[in-house]
Amino acid sequence: MAGNPKARALRDRLARDEFILAPGIYDGISARVADGMGFPALYMTGYGATASMLGLPDAGLATYSDMVGRAEMICSVVATPLIADADTGYGGLLNVQRTVRGYEAAGVAAIQIEDQEMPKKCGHTPGRRVVPAEDMVLKIKVAVEARRHGETMIVARTDARTAHGLEEALRRARLYEEAGADVIFVESPESEAELERIGKEVSKPLLANMVEFGKTPRVEAARLKQWGFDLAIYPGLGFSVAAEAMRMAWSHLKEQGTSIGVNVPQYRNMHELMGFPEVWDFEKRWAQ
Repeated sequence: MAGNPKARALRDRLARDEFILAPGIYDGISARVADGMGFPALYMTGYGATASMLGLPDAGLATYSDMVGRAEMICSVVATPLIADADTGYGGLLNVQRTVRGYEAAGVAAIQIEDQEMPKKCGHTPGRRVVPAEDMVLKIKVAVEARRHGETMIVARTDARTAHGLEEALRRARLYEEAGADVIFVESPESEAELERIGKEVSKPLLANMVEFGKTPRVEAARLKQWGFDLAIYPGLGFSVAAEAMRMAWSHLKEQGTSIGVNVPQYRNMHELMGFPEVWDFEKRWAQ
């Protein structure tokens, strides 16, 4: 079975000490827009994918089938390596094995698994509970063994900071490093000082979550790299600005009875973005 060149490209960038800036994508349109902009990686956000698929909160309601299907669709239309949220692995150890193999077959370059109890919750909402660290260590070991290609990366996320404090989050980060995770993700640190400390104490590639309206202060990529981070994801930026743009445009429509004069920038090349030129070329060749 051939490897994943996108996963290899992501590994190579990290090996060259390139900082990975990854916008959050969640559907076909956001994936195509971001793919054409030259980012080194894209991030399939569980929050955005759940919201766009189901119109529901990121509270463990999207299933493995929902999410692996969304990941496969995104991978099929982008050339950029995809880092994909896989929640808790959707169950126990056998579920983790199936999740990793399914996401890998879908074309995902890096698979993110977290140590929350099921059903999980968005990482910047209250009431999250974590499994014992030893249980997560087993999940990581299963995930590492389950992948069919060594270039596929396993991202281990701990949600322990909010309920158990930074010391416990860092203890877990060290355990997850030892278990074989390729990237460590300490979710929702609450200050720049905490970000700096995480950067100093985690030796493997380190991911920062720069989420709008969350617990963690947003910091420029240059400072994150200086502190020891290697990747930064922006899961909420795309869907939050898209939702507000729609609200503004539809408010204008409701009030004015027309779309003329809508004071929101509009994407003027949607046909090209979605691949219609290829359809037209195909029709010229084959239409009777």
